[in-house]
Amino acid sequence: MPTPATATATPLTPTAPLPFPFPADDRELSPHTGLTRAHWEAAADGMLRAALRYATPGHGLIDLPGPPSRSGVRSDGLEGFARTFLLAALRVAGAGGADPHSFLSRYTAGIERGTLTPGRDDAESWPLIGHHGIQGQPMVESASVALALRLTTPWTWKKMPAAARDRTEEWLRGALRHTPAPNNWYLFPLTVAGFLESVGRGDAETARAIERALDLLEGWYRGQGWYTDGDGRAFDHYNGWALHLYPLLHAHLAADRALLDHLGPRLREFLEGFSLLFDADGAPIHHGRSLTYRFAAGAAVALGALTGHTPLAPGATRRVLSGSLRHFLDRGAFTGHGVLSLGWYGPHEATLQRYSGPGSPYWASKGFLALLLPPDHPVWTATEKPAPSQGPDRVLALPAPGFLVQTTGRDGLVRLHNHGSAKIRPWEGERAPGDPLYARLAYSTRTGPTSAANTPDNHICLEQRGLRSSRLRITPLAAGPNWLASSHIPVFPDGGPVLPAARIDSLTLARGSMELRLHHTVNVPVGTAVHHSGWAIAVAPGSAAEQEDGAGPAGELCLAGAEVTGRLLPLHGWKSSAVRRAPQGTAYGPWALVPELTGDVGEGESGAVFASLASLTGDPDAPPLAGLATAEVSGPVVTIRWPDGGSTVVAFGGGPDGRTPRVTGETA
Repeated sequence: MPTPATATATPLTPTAPLPFPFPADDRELSPHTGLTRAHWEAAADGMLRAALRYATPGHGLIDLPGPPSRSGVRSDGLEGFARTFLLAALRVAGAGGADPHSFLSRYTAGIERGTLTPGRDDAESWPLIGHHGIQGQPMVESASVALALRLTTPWTWKKMPAAARDRTEEWLRGALRHTPAPNNWYLFPLTVAGFLESVGRGDAETARAIERALDLLEGWYRGQGWYTDGDGRAFDHYNGWALHLYPLLHAHLAADRALLDHLGPRLREFLEGFSLLFDADGAPIHHGRSLTYRFAAGAAVALGALTGHTPLAPGATRRVLSGSLRHFLDRGAFTGHGVLSLGWYGPHEATLQRYSGPGSPYWASKGFLALLLPPDHPVWTATEKPAPSQGPDRVLALPAPGFLVQTTGRDGLVRLHNHGSAKIRPWEGERAPGDPLYARLAYSTRTGPTSAANTPDNHICLEQRGLRSSRLRITPLAAGPNWLASSHIPVFPDGGPVLPAARIDSLTLARGSMELRLHHTVNVPVGTAVHHSGWAIAVAPGSAAEQEDGAGPAGELCLAGAEVTGRLLPLHGWKSSAVRRAPQGTAYGPWALVPELTGDVGEGESGAVFASLASLTGDPDAPPLAGLATAEVSGPVVTIRWPDGGSTVVAFGGGPDGRTPRVTGETA
């Protein structure tokens, strides 16, 4: 197993020109990232100056360049206004009202003009707020407008004419009078109501919006600091940048001690695991929807410091936040004009959702929440510490969301094994191919899933009639200190086969940089082909042919990219291997390769067992997987023997319910 990394500084180095004028790096205060509060302020100023160039003459809308969302150009213009207004509010409020660039005067003028004739089809008017699915997107933006006004009340709201305040209130109340989407959207009316109450305009309508949201939040809490985004089991970055952020920030601003004491410990527990999901190079985990918000992933980390509910030392808090900001600044997330692109580094269509528009990436503004901390706060004055992922190798099981977190200190890489999160609500049917950002077995901070149109990475599936099944609704089965197990029903595309009572039980066990991957098919017809893939590795197209020639020693597949190497080694049940192309690439490169193993369900098997060993590493000296484990299979029982003399025994269906796997033996 790799030796733990030491706590020495590993400075992040840029790979693309910075889009804004920046102060010189401060490697004494910030030995890892070089960034200080001054850099954060410079980034905010640069982002705002770039975005405001696209404002309409009266500043009512900000029409950023790019393809429109499904909500239309006018809604997109409001989105550009509202989300950058939030950034301006954090920047100015964090400076105690100092506004040397006069940002707030432009946004205040825009509010007055946008609410003058809302709903009118002209160059400045804001769209009215409707129901989700019927002009609902403005409800999302109302939360940013309300929160920004709440943070800047002395310099915006109180300086607006009385008539403009009345019009703004009436527009905002549209969020209280229409139906949100059945998820985190209910926190948008809460945020609007919190602002109205803070300026003396509360009533029964605002009280009901807050009570309703908090009641729903309780029903969505699953433990270990994790909320599902609405009914079901959708766990992703929304847990941090929405489900913790809005209610806890409301409690903080309202000085609601009872609510802070109730919600705060959940945030602290969440951050104990979530803080591990940032790579040593600053990248957040690439999993779930709305990833184009990028460094908004750090909002919950900043919120913990702001409210006092964090397990992180101040220097570690800044390390995570600055690492994430610098990661995207240095890798081309901004265009040459200083505007955030629709994608991850540069533009990347598969990272987006149908609701993504040119202004959408500016929810990244939430990542600037730490600016509300005063300049003399320890988060800004303490010496940067290493990121949590830079410590000794760790494996952390989070059964509540169904995640297994695996970090390796030698390379600072983070992997998230998914045995519980799926973007399917209880009342929805399962339709192939599913969402690649949820349906895969594993995600990381240096690889992204392939698109739905390409060979899926980190996938297990059946093949019948030339059609491959999808992994959609995921049912957690069991967990241990370093393993998780789940089950799913293989679903074929519409018109394809339906296999009665068929299912696939899967288990991942992490050990150092290795991943033991076990699959048990149940009630699957004899002769059915089974395919399992490993990590998608972004490679240069010219080097692809060199890696597609077949397997290495013991059938091991090895794919080497610029920053990572992915390996996949068959242990039991697999009969052939191949490397598949993903010409649509991933968020980490325009071209990718995927290793794949193939086997089948043999004659007389009540359930077939398939075992493999996988790894993803940034360590150039990592050894091959061959010889690091062997598998012995007897029926549904798998015995794994490790080279250090330890062994792990997995009995599928060995639990008291006849379905839950039982794991015994040495699993350290």
